[in-house]
Amino acid sequence: MKILIMGTGGVGGYYGGLLAQQGNEVTFIARGAHLYAIRHEGLKVKSIHGAFTVFPANATEDPAKVEPVDLILFCVKTYNTDEAAEAIRPAVGPQTAILSLQNGVDAAERIGQVLGAEHVIGGATWLSSAVEAPGVIKQISQFRRIVFGELAGGRSERIQSIFEVLHPTGIDVEISENIQEILWTKFVFISAASAFGSLTRLPMGEYRAIPETRRLIAGVMQEVEAVARAQNIALDPDVVQKSLAFMDNAAPHIKPSMQLDVESGRRTELESMVGVIGRKGHELGVPTPVADFVYSSLLPVELKARNE
Repeated sequence: MKILIMGTGGVGGYYGGLLAQQGNEVTFIARGAHLYAIRHEGLKVKSIHGAFTVFPANATEDPAKVEPVDLILFCVKTYNTDEAAEAIRPAVGPQTAILSLQNGVDAAERIGQVLGAEHVIGGATWLSSAVEAPGVIKQISQFRRIVFGELAGGRSERIQSIFEVLHPTGIDVEISENIQEILWTKFVFISAASAFGSLTRLPMGEYRAIPETRRLIAGVMQEVEAVARAQNIALDPDVVQKSLAFMDNAAPHIKPSMQLDVESGRRTELESMVGVIGRKGHELGVPTPVADFVYSSLLPVELKARNE
């Protein structure tokens, strides 16, 4: 299968590397020193599941140089979504499927507004992986899971064909006939973890059990649940309790990617991880006071990072 990796970071680099290993025709989009290293030394992957190098690796900075492909794994940071969607337009043919593996719940909708909703497939991934150095991806989690499906629900031939390409890589791949439920269930947890990790600047194990903080964590989770239900997205009745339990069972040293960006002074995914809760809540008439407080508290930090 002809595959384009839009965003060769921890997620795109790791999954793209696995797909290239299986003999797929993979093109990586990267920039700067990362692109130079991939072109000259290959894409090197360090993983607890086994290290490997993709060499030679087909990599470019400009998606306009790529002819239409069968599948695009869309893995850029959410704040680059609209710009990146426009950039890949030349690689999108009539039958091209675009699978978003980004954080949050609004990426697929935004890609569809640029390129046409018929091309977009909803997806969620669970993976701990990052760029360790130019041309080097380091993957450290036992879990490497992708769940994806048609945004309108049900199954399709293209979903099955993508499954058959992903499955041999060793990734834990699942097809969902209700991907919106999957996306919003994950969002209940990751939005709260991103919010309070970024506020406290502490590992998860150091704030999750403090009663006052935990009440606010549960509050954000309940607000996300309410926004989802207002859109007729059916979540489990105990989704908040399950999300709190997932947080309790997570390794105590865990820090979400948004928190790491805050701590490093980089631009973050604040708008898609927290701000979207209030925006959608306002549209739907759902109060979101805790999410609004978190967003307002982190916004000065975000604006400072954008301007530096």
